[in-house]
Amino acid sequence: MHEIIEALVGLESPSTDKAAVDRCGSVLSDRLRAMGAVVTRVAGGSRGDHVRADLPGSPSRVLLLGHFDTVWPIGQLERMPLREEAGRWYGPGIFDMKAGIGVAMLAVRALRELELPHAPHVTMLWTADEEIGSASSRVAIETCARESAAVLVLEPSLPGGAAKTSRKGCGEFELTVHGVSAHAGLDPGKGASAIHELAHQLVAITALQDPERGVTLNVGLVSGGSRTNVVADVARASIDVRVPTMADATTVESSLRALRPRLPRTRLELTGGVGRPPLERSPGVVRLYGLARDVARALGQDLGEGGAGGGSDGNFTAALGVPTLDGLGPRGDGAHALHEYVEVDDLAWRAAFVAALLSRLGSREAIS
Repeated sequence: MHEIIEALVGLESPSTDKAAVDRCGSVLSDRLRAMGAVVTRVAGGSRGDHVRADLPGSPSRVLLLGHFDTVWPIGQLERMPLREEAGRWYGPGIFDMKAGIGVAMLAVRALRELELPHAPHVTMLWTADEEIGSASSRVAIETCARESAAVLVLEPSLPGGAAKTSRKGCGEFELTVHGVSAHAGLDPGKGASAIHELAHQLVAITALQDPERGVTLNVGLVSGGSRTNVVADVARASIDVRVPTMADATTVESSLRALRPRLPRTRLELTGGVGRPPLERSPGVVRLYGLARDVARALGQDLGEGGAGGGSDGNFTAALGVPTLDGLGPRGDGAHALHEYVEVDDLAWRAAFVAALLSRLGSREAIS
């Protein structure tokens, strides 16, 4: 496992660099074939190809899900080299989430080589565009999920090693305000400022938030106008939306589409939507977590649970109604940060835990 993680981290794979992502995917595919998997490369178009690996077992099927693309550009490895220090293993992409892939591969090897009872049919799907929205992998994710009784997501665990039983849904919207241009000194009354109207709309957008319930809207980018002496005819705002439930997603989107201009002769145009549905703590998720907690206890560990504000590919599988448990990757910290690391002592236990959980899930009655 150590050698596999080292190889994957050493192959930098920024989401937007298809050639680099495909190099990493090729090495990953070779290693999966070497452990006996039937590997299929799923075309990603302008993005990297995704890697599906199937290992036959009992009629029950379990999907192990994650991604091998990272947020780091080519050259980051030179600035933040792979190194072990004081029980921590540092490197770009190691926590989010190449170590999780290594954990999953060792778990499946153990399941097969030890001939553990009730070994399920395991599908591993490692995607190449999770960090940029999963547009080219969503169909493959949902296809694999529909074939499976449960989904285990090897994304990083929460602080302390807890699993993720909920994740917020994520949306991106762009509000464009159209106004009327005019000379700001000679004929300001002939104009209708798109920027002034946008200012009114930003107040209205902020009022849609309910932070106590986890509903947040963040206007992260604003642009507009051409010169200081011209009344602006266009202004735009990009809005990040996070919601804990699909009901909240529907409410927020309806509220945004119901916005109306305050200033005469201005017009609003809204695009976008909630592209990644929330992973809600459904009864199926709770049953799957309970099973995982029991398995962890049998191995001498207490597996906690919690929620996360960011989304993952597990959001898509949970939205289909397939029991999904996220955050099963190793303990660590620093996702997307310069101090990114995993805790070395947690790696082998995680692999044993995932192998034991897979063995339990081999029975169709495990989470029924």
